[in-house]
Amino acid sequence: MKRILAATACALALTAGAASAQTLVYCSEASPEGFDAALYTSGTTFDASSHTVYNQLVEFVTGTTEVRPGLAESWEVSDDGLTYTFKLRPGVKFHSNDVFTPSRDFNAEDVVHSFMRQIETEGTWEYFQGMGMPDLLESVTAVDDLTVEIKLTKPEAPFIANLAMDFASIVSKEYADAMAAAGTPENVNQKPIGTGPFAFVNYQTDAVIRYAKNEDYWEEGLPKVDNLIFAITPDASVRYQRLQAGECHVMPYPAPADIQAMKDDPNINVMEQEGLNVGYLAYNTTVAPFDNANVRKALNMAIDKNAIIDVVFQGSGQVAKNPIPPTMWSYNDAIQDDPYDPEAAKALLAAEGIENLSMKVWAMPVQRPYNPNARRMAELIQEDFAEVGVDVEIVSYEWGEYLSRSRALDRDGAILLGWTGDNGDPDNFLAVLLGCEGRENSNRAQWCHQPFEDLIQKAKVTSDVAERTKLYEEAQVVFKEQAPWATIAHSVVFMPMRPEVKGYVVHPLGGHIFDEVTVE
Repeated sequence: MKRILAATACALALTAGAASAQTLVYCSEASPEGFDAALYTSGTTFDASSHTVYNQLVEFVTGTTEVRPGLAESWEVSDDGLTYTFKLRPGVKFHSNDVFTPSRDFNAEDVVHSFMRQIETEGTWEYFQGMGMPDLLESVTAVDDLTVEIKLTKPEAPFIANLAMDFASIVSKEYADAMAAAGTPENVNQKPIGTGPFAFVNYQTDAVIRYAKNEDYWEEGLPKVDNLIFAITPDASVRYQRLQAGECHVMPYPAPADIQAMKDDPNINVMEQEGLNVGYLAYNTTVAPFDNANVRKALNMAIDKNAIIDVVFQGSGQVAKNPIPPTMWSYNDAIQDDPYDPEAAKALLAAEGIENLSMKVWAMPVQRPYNPNARRMAELIQEDFAEVGVDVEIVSYEWGEYLSRSRALDRDGAILLGWTGDNGDPDNFLAVLLGCEGRENSNRAQWCHQPFEDLIQKAKVTSDVAERTKLYEEAQVVFKEQAPWATIAHSVVFMPMRPEVKGYVVHPLGGHIFDEVTVE
C-alpha cells in the first residue's frame, strides 16, 4: 500500500507543475490485466484500454445504450440481414509511442485485422469466442481503404450493438506487424496504440497509469483534459481518504457504509444510477454433485439473500431472481424466486443422497457494484451452507489469476462473480454468460442446457422485439428451473467525485469514460 501511495503522490507531483495543463486523477480500484481489450472481459481492463486508448466502429452515447457512429461514419445492412457495409471515417490518426510511429492513417486493413486476428490467431479471445463470433463471421473484407464489408453466416439481431463493445476495439495492423517483425509482439498489449481520445504514456505496475490528450483526435473538442492518471488504489477506504484530501478527482465502488457520509460532505458529489447488473454465485455444473439441478436448487434455498442485501449492500441493492436486471427489456417478473428455506434445502439434499458435502466458494478480490464485498458475502454463504450440513472453504486469488483460474472446466465448487451489461441487449447476459459457446470463457457455470440454448439462439436471429421478448422470458423460466447460478443481487451504482469535476456521466454499461470531463 505504501508503494502505491508513494508512486501515486509522485505522479501527482509531476503533473502539478504544469499550471496551464488540466489533469484528471481517477482512483481506480484495481490493476488492468493488460491493454489489449480483446483479450479480456474485466471492466477494470476496459476502463484502462477500450474506454481511453481505442475506438470501435460504432460506439454508445455515454450514459445510454444508443449506438452512434464511431470509426465508421455510416453503415448499411442488406435486406437478408447478412451483409453489413461500413463507410469509415477518413483522416483518423493512430497514436505514436517510443517504439513505433505510424506511417499512415487508420483504414480498412486495421478493421479487418482487428476481427480476423480473433479468428486466426491462437489466444484467449474470451469475449469474441464466448459470443460465438468465429462461427458468426463468414468474412471481413476491405472493399477499399475506407469501406469494410462484414458477412454473417446467419442474421444476428444485436450485431450492431455488439460492435460497440470492448472486444471490437480497432487496433493498428501496421503496429502489430512491426512488433511481430521486431520480435516484441507483447508491446501491442503492454504499450497500446489506438485512435482514442487518450494516448497511453506509461504504466507503473500496480501503481499508476498515465495518459496524455490525443491532440489529433478525430472528434473535435475532445478530450477536454490534457492529462489523465489512473491512480490504482484497491482499498475503498483509501480511495475515500484520497478523494477527501483532493488527491484524486473521481473514485469508483465506494464501500456502502461510506455512502451516506459522502453524500453529507459538501466537498464530495455522489452521482448514482440504477445499475444494469447482476451479482451471482455460479456452480460448476460439470462437476458432481453440482451437475445435479436439484442439488443446486437446494443450495439456493439455503442462502439468505435478504441478509446479504442488508449486510453487504447496506441499502444499495435488491435481491435478484433472474439473470438479467429488472431495468432490461424482456425481464420476466412472473418468475418466482427460490425461497429461503433451510429445512427444505436439507430435505432436498438428503433426497439426492448428499451427505457431508464439502465445497469451495470463490470470493473476488475486488469490489464491484454487483458485489461491494465478496469476502463478506462468501462468509455469509459459508454460514448459510453450514446450517444445511455443507462445509465451505473460501478461496481467492489476485484478480487476473482469479478470472483465469475460474474458466477451468474442473474448477471446484462455486464462484462469486457478476456482470454489468455491455450493450443493453438481453443476449449480452443470457448468451454470453449462460450459452453453450461461452463454456470455458464467460460462462463460468460451464453450463450447456439445450432447451435454454435453443431459445436464446432463436432470439438471436429474430428481429421482432416482441418475439425476442417472449423467447427470453421463456429462457428465464428454464434458467430458474435448472439453477446454474444462485442469483444474488442487482445494485445501484454510486460514483463519488470532487465538486470541481464537470461533465461526468454515469454510464449504464459500467464504463468510466472521461473524454468529456473537465476539472474546474
